[in-house]
Amino acid sequence: MGAAMRRIHVGNALSAFGLGFTVPYLYVYVAQVRGLGSVTAGLVLAVFAVAALIVLPFAGRAIVRRGPLPVLLVALVTAALGALSLGLSASAGTVLLSAAALGAGQAVMQPALATMIVDCSTTETRSRAFAMQFFLQNLGLGVGGLIGGHLVDTTSASSFTLLFAIEAAMFLVLVAVMATVRVPRVPRIEEAPGQTGGGSWKQLLGNRAMVQLCVLGFVLFFACYGQFESGLSAYGVEAAGISTSALGTALAANTLMIVIAQFAVLKFVERRKRSRVIASVGLIWAVAWAVAGYAGLGHGSQTMATAAFISTYALFGLGEAMLSPTLAPLVADLAPTGLAGQYNSAFALVKQLALAIGPAVGGPLGASLHAPYIVAFLLFSLGITVLAVRLGRQLTDVQNQPSLARSRVVTQGGAPADAVVAAEA
Repeated sequence: MGAAMRRIHVGNALSAFGLGFTVPYLYVYVAQVRGLGSVTAGLVLAVFAVAALIVLPFAGRAIVRRGPLPVLLVALVTAALGALSLGLSASAGTVLLSAAALGAGQAVMQPALATMIVDCSTTETRSRAFAMQFFLQNLGLGVGGLIGGHLVDTTSASSFTLLFAIEAAMFLVLVAVMATVRVPRVPRIEEAPGQTGGGSWKQLLGNRAMVQLCVLGFVLFFACYGQFESGLSAYGVEAAGISTSALGTALAANTLMIVIAQFAVLKFVERRKRSRVIASVGLIWAVAWAVAGYAGLGHGSQTMATAAFISTYALFGLGEAMLSPTLAPLVADLAPTGLAGQYNSAFALVKQLALAIGPAVGGPLGASLHAPYIVAFLLFSLGITVLAVRLGRQLTDVQNQPSLARSRVVTQGGAPADAVVAAEA
């Protein structure tokens, strides 16, 4: 890794650490500590999603026009102000406005950092760069949540103020770190004659492979991340009788699987076609939903049900570890020169839509209609496999398997290098 990539990875870890500090305790803080009730707390969580959906289309265009670094710095300052004001807010109005600023800042960080990784990597190194990003994000979230849990006191609002102040400080430290990054210069949209923001969106929508990837991404995030803390947890508690401590263990198993498996599966992923890797993830998650079905609908002991439920989260973690070096690099490789920010923002927008709709659909279904819930999401997982196979038909050989670019050297005229050598001999 170069110096720029090292700083980007430090930035990813710091931002995840700051988020892990506060996100798990946001509901408790608003509803109980500030005494604003569950309705306001629910609205705060909704505001995060709405703010992201509003700013992401504009963020993509800004990244393309101005570059990812200036956009990232603005997002970090906005998130820092939102976090600090959220820790000081005592009324519903100020809490919602602060949550909107924090949510908007957090949403823009993702495509900006992803675009910086794209600019600082090559096709050959991109998978490893995004695998490292995902690893550090999960590590930061886990460590932040662990430390934050020992600092908060539900009887003291000042402990939460401290928590949000630390989160704001993390974002400002990140501003100082990222301001020193020297990102390689890539063409911006102003340098392409006749290209406009609307034209770039039209170009994106005309890219059939990218559209199919966005559809696939929506199903991926809807069927996995959109269920973690809503439908699947509700199903575990209501159908499988999982205790809150066991639910925490399941979430820890998910993170532990990612940390352990990330670089082990990376070597496997780099040698395979991306479409087949994603298709394999669909099959793994189908098995995970089947195991979850046994946990809640089977007739085993409570111990077996708990073990099965924890295994479900671990299997999801294995799939996530396979996706991290696959999805984001594929988005980058599908983007024309200078439009990586637009494509990253579009994919982040799809992710936010899935994360907003997933809990709304999965939560009530998982809590009350147990068998239909499992069957529906098992079918969604198999749908991932089908969509991945179809996507593979839209990709070029190198887009689908970047290792071919290293193993198959072709001359400018189109003849393989070994054939040229033979001809000269």
